[in-house]
Amino acid sequence: MGAVAIIFLIFAAITLWKLVVTVPQGKEYTIERFGKYVATYQPGLHFMVPYMYRIGRKLSMMEQVLDVPSQEVITKDNAMVGVDGVVFFQILDAPKAAYEVQQLELAMMQLTMTNLRTVMGSMDLDELLSQRDHINTKLLSVVDAATTPWGVKVTRVEIKDIRPPQDLVDSMARQMKAERDKRANILEAEGFRQAAILKAEGERQSQILAAEGQKQEQILYAEGRREAAFRDAEAREREAEAEAKATMMVSQAIAKGDVQALNYFVATKYIESLTKFAASPNEKLVFMPLEAGSVIGAIGGIAELAKNAGIGGAPKSPAA
Repeated sequence: MGAVAIIFLIFAAITLWKLVVTVPQGKEYTIERFGKYVATYQPGLHFMVPYMYRIGRKLSMMEQVLDVPSQEVITKDNAMVGVDGVVFFQILDAPKAAYEVQQLELAMMQLTMTNLRTVMGSMDLDELLSQRDHINTKLLSVVDAATTPWGVKVTRVEIKDIRPPQDLVDSMARQMKAERDKRANILEAEGFRQAAILKAEGERQSQILAAEGQKQEQILYAEGRREAAFRDAEAREREAEAEAKATMMVSQAIAKGDVQALNYFVATKYIESLTKFAASPNEKLVFMPLEAGSVIGAIGGIAELAKNAGIGGAPKSPAA
């Protein structure tokens, strides 16, 4: 009797424990009645009749990450590359994810790997290395369309790494180095060309400025000579005018009988002639009075001769 009571109490405790179902946040439970799906429990507290109903699948409704293992892929140009990736997905329909596919994560992994080989196998190696975003977008479209009947939404597919063969990597490194050397040589040659152009332009500008300066110098020199010639001619003209005026005044004075004017005129010409004679480079022997009184006397004699000739006034009569 006591043993039956203990068994009954244990059965009652188990029944009460199965009666209450608590679903945590971010999960959903599928409920089956005698093995058939009948409902989905959302997060929260639920009561379920035990033994008739049971929990079928416990599914996470949060976004999940599925790591795609590394695999070898042959590209369109027959290059063997290693590639691995990662898939981000989220269950939107719990019953479909639970009952439409067996082992959801394994099925998604195999589907991703298959499409990864298909997409990358249709591209060249250069396209694989330079168009990773295009590969991700194409894989996302294909995998998401294939998993939609399973109640799953694929949010992202990312290629983590692409590993070309080592010999191909070495060849690409040499090609990249050659390309950089080529660019460096082109830039260096361009620099030399620009330097030569700038040097030639500088020399041309220097020659232009020198010619312009020489031209201005010649212009200024010609202007100076013209101005000097003009001033010299003007001075000569003034000297000639002054000499003509002086000669006219002396002539007028002589015509009036002024002997002093004649003396001044003769003395002036006499001194000018002596100056020119003394300045000539030829050897010469001159006999001339050196005292001023003698010169004046000579001038006075000349004036007297002029007077006797009738230049200084009326001629004297023989009686005088």
